[in-house]
Amino acid sequence: MTYLGHDTAWAQWRRAMAGGRMHHGWILSGRRGVGKAAFAMAAARELVADPAVPQPVGDHPDIRYLSHPPKNDDEARKRDSGKPYEIARNIKIDQVRALQRRLTTRPTLGSRRAVIIDPADDLEKNAANALLKSLEEPPSGTFFLLIAHRIGRLLPTIRSRCRVLDFPPLDEGDMQVVLAREAPQADSKMREAAIAAASGSPGAALEFVELDLGKMHALMQTIAERGDPDFALRGRLANAMGSRPSRQRQLAAIDLARAVVTDRMHSVQPAGIPALVDAHGALARLAGEAPTYNFDSGLLVMEIGTLLGNLAASRGAANG
Repeated sequence: MTYLGHDTAWAQWRRAMAGGRMHHGWILSGRRGVGKAAFAMAAARELVADPAVPQPVGDHPDIRYLSHPPKNDDEARKRDSGKPYEIARNIKIDQVRALQRRLTTRPTLGSRRAVIIDPADDLEKNAANALLKSLEEPPSGTFFLLIAHRIGRLLPTIRSRCRVLDFPPLDEGDMQVVLAREAPQADSKMREAAIAAASGSPGAALEFVELDLGKMHALMQTIAERGDPDFALRGRLANAMGSRPSRQRQLAAIDLARAVVTDRMHSVQPAGIPALVDAHGALARLAGEAPTYNFDSGLLVMEIGTLLGNLAASRGAANG
């Protein structure tokens, strides 16, 4: 699959590879869903490939991929049997230590090894500190690619030891191309809503279609425009969310609300700016907490609805 919007990142990466000394630590920074993980895997394969050695088509022994483990032993058994499973909230220190033990050996096929951590901003504090030691004294031939959806959550000491590759949001034309290719079942109205809600993230747009988030998005827009004094719209929003939504759906709901707030920034009057700033800050906090907190879905909907309703109230006050 060809990912759009990566030309600049590829140019920087390949220029570094062609140089005399390749930096050992890289942060791939950008919104969730812009294709950073796919880039990391393709870049890692280029990095470790030895022209004199045939390279495997599937898993590569010199690419280590670290992400959320299964939530518990039961979920691990589901994973091992090929069933869907629930992941843990964070990447654990035991995973980082196990990785570090593997890094004491030489690469298998060539002289280089790549480590991908996805996402590095979900490392436990102790895991992040353990990783920092490897970044400070990287094993010979080892290169780290740290995927970050929210680079500000990484330790400053980790950021200072890495080069940053930025992955900007896609423009509307590229988003249309992605949806036409990956979600041909979506009609024009659904595609327009998905693009509006995704803020330049093709992954978020595809998720919008796959999770059928159109109703939630429309309700959020209505609350932000008209308010919800009798809580009726928030009740409908809770129904659209579902009684036991997955963490993916909760994250998607927060992202939708942030998109609604961001969209209103283009036409806000000065008196409405404080409410927008407050709402955006609160939703950013929720987005940061969502991977590690078990939110009550009803309370989450109420908080989102209240933040969006405050936008309508501030607009009414300004107009009055």
